[in-house]
Amino acid sequence: MKLYNKYAAWWPVLSSPKDYKEEAGLYRKIINKHKKSITTALELGCGGGNNASYLKKHYQMTLSDVSPHMLKMSKKLNPECRHVLGDMRTINLHKKFDLVFIHDAVMYMTSENDLKKVFATAYNHLSEGGIVFITPDYFKETFKPKTSHGGHDDPVSGRSLRYLEWEYDGDPSDTTVETDFAYIFRERNKPVRVDRDISITGIFPKKTWEKLLREMGFRVYFEPMEHSELEPGSYIGIVGRK
Repeated sequence: MKLYNKYAAWWPVLSSPKDYKEEAGLYRKIINKHKKSITTALELGCGGGNNASYLKKHYQMTLSDVSPHMLKMSKKLNPECRHVLGDMRTINLHKKFDLVFIHDAVMYMTSENDLKKVFATAYNHLSEGGIVFITPDYFKETFKPKTSHGGHDDPVSGRSLRYLEWEYDGDPSDTTVETDFAYIFRERNKPVRVDRDISITGIFPKKTWEKLLREMGFRVYFEPMEHSELEPGSYIGIVGRK
């Protein structure tokens, strides 16, 4: 996506850390429910580091992402955290952690084989008794087409961005969902610009997630999360204990 490469520097005005405060609190609550003694954590697919900006207060975090541009943004926000460039399907840090956290970057896994590789990465980086916590945007059972919009202003840089997001499933028989984005960019003393972007993400039923995690050796728990901006019962996390 252009968003994670060409437009990565615009990330703070598209998705501000303050937008993540509520969900980070939900994540912390579920993590504590399943494992209280956590010191070290690895986030796979950290993006611009918005979740880490809250979770780093509780854990010693290592952050990884496949995009060097997004890692650069996360380093600005989380300079005290270790950052590592790598694909969540193949990265190997030769280190064990108490927690592996995977936010919505897991949605870019569009096949069962992709998911298997991610779960193997998580398993191989966990200490015995450690947990992986995954927060998919949706499952096959909970997906609904939607449109949304957002964006922020940054008076310091003079940058503003607004976006329109349109998410739909063009072919319910396959394992992918399409999302079209329209971006409007405004910079001080420059003409307004408009661009389009597209995202292809994966969609799988809950039983597929559970089956693949169990095959990897995890004990699996589904955890409903009630977020003020989401329909009740639509947001469900997954905990896997090694």
